[in-house]
Amino acid sequence: MPMVEVGFVIQTRTHVRTPVDVWRAVRNLPDFRRLLQLRIASQFGDGLFQAGLAGALLFNPDHATGPMAIAGAFTVLFLPYSLLGPFAGALMDRWDRRWVLVGANIGRLVLIVAIGTILALSAGELPLLCAALLANGLARFVASGLSAALPHVVPREQVVTMNSVAIASGAIAAFLGANFMLLPRWLAGSGDEGASTIIFIVTVPVSIALVLALRFGPRVLGPDDTKRAIHGSAIYAVTTGWLHGVRTVVQLPTVAAALAGLAAHRMVVGINSLLVLLLVQHMTAPAFGGLGTALMFFAATGLGAFLANVLTPAAIRRWGRYATANGALVAAAAIQVAGAGLLLPVMVVCGFFLGVAGQVVKLCADSAMQIDVDDALRGHVFAIQDALFWVSYIASITIAATLIPADGRAPVFALFGSVLYVMGLIVHSIVGRRGQPANPR
Repeated sequence: MPMVEVGFVIQTRTHVRTPVDVWRAVRNLPDFRRLLQLRIASQFGDGLFQAGLAGALLFNPDHATGPMAIAGAFTVLFLPYSLLGPFAGALMDRWDRRWVLVGANIGRLVLIVAIGTILALSAGELPLLCAALLANGLARFVASGLSAALPHVVPREQVVTMNSVAIASGAIAAFLGANFMLLPRWLAGSGDEGASTIIFIVTVPVSIALVLALRFGPRVLGPDDTKRAIHGSAIYAVTTGWLHGVRTVVQLPTVAAALAGLAAHRMVVGINSLLVLLLVQHMTAPAFGGLGTALMFFAATGLGAFLANVLTPAAIRRWGRYATANGALVAAAAIQVAGAGLLLPVMVVCGFFLGVAGQVVKLCADSAMQIDVDDALRGHVFAIQDALFWVSYIASITIAATLIPADGRAPVFALFGSVLYVMGLIVHSIVGRRGQPANPR
């Protein structure tokens, strides 16, 4: 069925509505199926790696952690790459994305082995954080490359639906990877040696992702050589990556509005993550019970995100991206208030519903970039999103860590999260309205 585009509001009419229809569509798209397998393997490894690293840094009986230590660890791991990401994104719009994915996964393998060795030798926290910084940077680079490549392997009218399928599958894989970590941790212990064992296991899914990336043909994943492609030397393309990405976002109200809503959500996620980590660290048995409770919170959030992947395509078809994201931000502001009591069971439930709302906003942003942005600039814009994704998260954690008590008992920060959602809603509503048609249906 055709897709009707009015202004920047996309109304998709496809036969892909039931799970059976979705499965048939996936089966009939072999390149998308390979990309999906690559995402699943990669994100299973990401989930296992992140959970193993969290156990080594935050739930290790040999190390004590407070609010600033948690903020510092997250800052070192994610902030530098986030600032450099838009420059690297230029390479995704210049080089064959297949080889970018291959090179990034090779780099991840080398760094994962190095991290496992550092933990096994108890070589110290600084080399561990530096190696983890690079490994996480490459992992985010892979994720951005997968998102930028998706429109090349599915028909335009199925981008929203198949993007939801891809993200849902990746979220489940990451969830399974994170929870699988508990088994080797239980068998090998919660100290550096046990953490080293977990990190070495990560080489298996990352190796599978590498093999799957090699199966694609040249240029199958893009980029296109369109008239908007950035020519000149590779150095020129890299150094102008930030400029082109920001300029594209500013020129497209639908993209700018969606990214504003996403930034608000990520700031609240940062505050909630710090609150939960501090609360569980003051449980009776933080080494295992605290980690298990934290994983339960993040698992509930992931489950909510999975549900959003199922619901969002239908919501966008019915109300459009603009109204759908506005509704999600309104709901998130109300849900955040409900968790201000800082009761962990309630926070787990709120985490589930915030996972739904936040992922709806994320999918609206992805759809805007995959549909409204020229392919020659898509990698730049996804890199901008990736930078915003982590800068907003780290900024909120760092600011909260300077004010929050060591036991995490600070309900005012949970309430401030609701204020952030309202601010994101206001910006999204004002900016996004400029991208709407004069006479909407």
